[in-house]
Amino acid sequence: RHPLKNVNVNLGVILKMLAVQQIPIKMEVVEVLLRDFKVSVWVALGANLGDAAGALKQALEAIQNIPATHLEQSSSFYKTAAIDSSGPDYINAVVRLSTVLSAPDLLKELFKIEKNHGRERPFWNAPRTLDLDLLLYGSATIQSVFLQVPHPRMYQRAFVLLPLHEIAPQLVTTEQIASVSDQSIVKII
Repeated sequence: RHPLKNVNVNLGVILKMLAVQQIPIKMEVVEVLLRDFKVSVWVALGANLGDAAGALKQALEAIQNIPATHLEQSSSFYKTAAIDSSGPDYINAVVRLSTVLSAPDLLKELFKIEKNHGRERPFWNAPRTLDLDLLLYGSATIQSVFLQVPHPRMYQRAFVLLPLHEIAPQLVTTEQIASVSDQSIVKII
């Protein structure tokens, strides 16, 4: 473990300050400086309003523009029935990112992407144009009013576990997959 691993929150702040002040710095230098401070993060994507698959594809592009964050891997797209919700079937996926942003800063970036895709929250589990959920942030456990990591319902949802298993099989057990086997899910892309 790197002795300065806990400084990753401050590195995100420093990068923002450099960008705001328009201080020129070569990206290669930033990459070398931050290489040891990156955290692996898993994010679930879902949508069931409008062109859901198109929304996920656009979200993948937008995620690639999050500062100090790299899209490392994306699962296939899966079609699932709504759970604890209404409306058309959902299209879902999971991605692995590496970032130096803090979990709250990354969540803010994900919320911006949702908002840009017309996400509204009229009631709990409302149908959505785009939903981006922070599932795991490294090995951290986070409990705050705004953020819970690991995501509190991720192990109850086939639409999270199967795509996550596809790209990170070490994170999902056979028992967890079996526990959601009654939920309808079909790989589509």
